[in-house]
Amino acid sequence: MLRPGSFALTVLLALLTGLGPLSVDMYLASLPSIGRILGAPASQVQLTISFYLIGFACAQVLYGPLSDRHGRRSVLLAALSLYLLASVACALAFSIETLIAARLLQAVGASGAIVLARAVVRDMFEGSRIGHEMSRMAAIMALAPLVAPLLGGVFETLFGWRSNFVALFCFGAVGWLMIWFLLPETLRQRAPEPVSIGSTLRSYRRFLGNPSFVCHLGIVACCLCGLFAWISASAFVVQDIYGYSAMAFGLAFAVSACGYLAGTAVAARFVMRWGSGQVMGIGTAAMALSGLVMVLLLAFGPHRAEGVIAAVTLYVFGMGMSLPQSQAGALLPFPDRAGAASSLVGFSSQILSALVGAIVGHALGSTAWPLAIAFLVAGGLSLLWWFSRDIRVYGAPH
Repeated sequence: MLRPGSFALTVLLALLTGLGPLSVDMYLASLPSIGRILGAPASQVQLTISFYLIGFACAQVLYGPLSDRHGRRSVLLAALSLYLLASVACALAFSIETLIAARLLQAVGASGAIVLARAVVRDMFEGSRIGHEMSRMAAIMALAPLVAPLLGGVFETLFGWRSNFVALFCFGAVGWLMIWFLLPETLRQRAPEPVSIGSTLRSYRRFLGNPSFVCHLGIVACCLCGLFAWISASAFVVQDIYGYSAMAFGLAFAVSACGYLAGTAVAARFVMRWGSGQVMGIGTAAMALSGLVMVLLLAFGPHRAEGVIAAVTLYVFGMGMSLPQSQAGALLPFPDRAGAASSLVGFSSQILSALVGAIVGHALGSTAWPLAIAFLVAGGLSLLWWFSRDIRVYGAPH
């Protein structure tokens, strides 16, 4: 059985957390060939991403309350079983409509993995150990944006687009087998009332009435709003506005991903010494500084992409320090409802960040100002959330 603090447990939880991002990043290089082979226009092929994101965000609401009532292990196995079946359907799809539907189901399965991975961490750890484990998971999965597109491109070149979904099936199968054979039930006390809309809403009302939860949720949302703003604007800003090549854009995106990797590594290294609250403070300060730097660069600096990329890298460095700690802090007050709390954190922050990303993408013109404003607002608000409540001592070192 997997023991708390073991590297194998961290790898499993990181894999579960990363199934969602991997399922998007890995097949991006195959989008043109999917359209060509299935005879679908680019607008329809893009729906395989849009429906995935919708399903991933909305399904998170279900898994937390279910796992609080029926246990983490059984619900995790059910979610991964759905993910595996949907991955097979994706690999075998012979029409774009079938692929879109299968991607929606794949998202529903993957969303259960990320919600319940956070809940398992809350079940097994206390205090700053929660943030430490979250940071270890994030540090491992920070490699996904670097490796997944490259790996997907190799699979596309050698075996065709269907092989990406075969690979995703294999990743999911490894997680399913590890849970079946190695992960014990971690829920200590099951929720006494059956799962219903009323019980779920009562739990959410309880969470939103807790000031610490609201502050940590605010920081989570700010982190993801900045990230989605960058994802939606990055290709347009780097290639169309600054005139860089597609290869240069790939390198720029990899540099920013390295910033996140560095932030999670620093957090994992020092959170037990400094406490989660102080690590969050440094991270939110870096995010706020990033927005200020980008605004000053656009107003007074040279018209080059390097400054923007440096500011983005600083932002995601701060996000790497803040995001795992704020996710952990949101769950800390609710050991009896960690699953439902994780659901609310995931659903609300992803819906809001997707909306911000869409607004920034729509507002982009001939300058990167919409991205800079998004970073300035998200970074500044994250720091204000940190100051707004005495969460600076959360997860204090012992």
